[in-house]
Amino acid sequence: MAIKGARQGARVVKKVVDKVKHSPFLKTYIPAAQAAPAPPLGPQLGQRQIQIAAFCKEFNEKTSNIKPGIPLPTRIKVNPDRSFDIQINNPPMTYFLLQAAGTKKGAMKPGEEVAGKVSLKHVYEIALIKSKDPTFENVSLQNVCKSIITAAHSCGIEVVPRLEEDSYRQFLEERKDIVKQQEQQLEEIRQAKMLRL
Repeated sequence: MAIKGARQGARVVKKVVDKVKHSPFLKTYIPAAQAAPAPPLGPQLGQRQIQIAAFCKEFNEKTSNIKPGIPLPTRIKVNPDRSFDIQINNPPMTYFLLQAAGTKKGAMKPGEEVAGKVSLKHVYEIALIKSKDPTFENVSLQNVCKSIITAAHSCGIEVVPRLEEDSYRQFLEERKDIVKQQEQQLEEIRQAKMLRL
């Protein structure tokens, strides 16, 4: 008797799981000109009944003029007739900051170490680009600059009034050695954890 009740309970749970409704809005980062039906994008689109191949084709066409691989914040709205609207924004602040600083990674310990440096001119140029995003639509350029400086500090990037090319090149060379040491330490920690298992 108990087994029969358990089976019926499982059926009820299964029916409830099938009725999960997903939001008609999807916010995600997609690499420019590299949208593919593979995970994680494909399943997210499939859950919302979007034709994956059509979406990937349209997205890749819209971003064909952008350097492939740049992460683009994308907002997707699904209409009741299973059509969709795509809103593609500029790359995130951290992408621009890391590019301007000439580094691939931010600091492992922001506030304690400096991963790179950008000048105020870099901050201003990034602010001009980011001010066109919908999130900064009614925000003054000065406040956009302040938010970029805050993002730079959270990545471990120092904002300086002016950068000198020779001294900064030397700084980047020293930084490469520090990053190699940090990666070796992380690898040793990973190996130690694997040995414990």
